Amino acid sequence: MKNLSLKMDDIVFKETERITAKISKNRNRYINEAVQFYNLLQKRRLISKQLQKDSKIVQEESMKVLAEFEKLQNED
Repeated sequence: MKNLSLKMDDIVFKETERITAKISKNRNRYINEAVQFYNLLQKRRLISKQLQKDSKIVQEESMKVLAEFEKLQNED
């Protein structure tokens, strides 16, 4: 495990303290789980952006192929 020094806004710290007390979880474990959850969220967002980008590229190429097929059909 890595040691980490963390500066946290007072309001976020107080809320974290209230929640961890209510759920009987230590602060370190709570923050680790929160960061892990946020990492998964960000990975999903990155994948989504990449898929949108790739989908646009595929769409553009598909339109080019469709136009070529239409040219071939019109020549017959």
